Amino acid sequence: MTAQDGTARQAVEHLLLELPHQEAIRPDGTDVSFQTAWEIRAFALAVAAHQNGEYDWTQFQEALVGAITRWEQAQGTTPYRYYDRWLEALESLLAARGLLDVADVEERTRVVLTTPRDTGHHRAHREPVAVDAARA
Repeated sequence: MTAQDGTARQAVEHLLLELPHQEAIRPDGTDVSFQTAWEIRAFALAVAAHQNGEYDWTQFQEALVGAITRWEQAQGTTPYRYYDRWLEALESLLAARGLLDVADVEERTRVVLTTPRDTGHHRAHREPVAVDAARA
């Protein structure tokens, strides 16, 4: 690890320490950790946007608290997942600054969710391959 990597890591750790403590704990009391790759990506995007000067970290904290509060007020219409709220906070901040078009995100989400899982991937062909000895 280079000195620059160490400095970047310390900066991210500092940002995490600034998050409200109760928001970093699941309702069941367990620590928040990444469960899937998209959660890590959402985390990285939020930190990168902050480091790029798109918003102050305090603004992200406020957006995150707001997203969690909205979920609480909805009284369980969806299961609580910390990084769902994290992504909601990030989207709201970027949209408010004109960096993200919510309609584009909705359309892209629709396309991803309606595209069959194996589209664009090659399937294995299980038929035997015939070799013509005359051409070999």
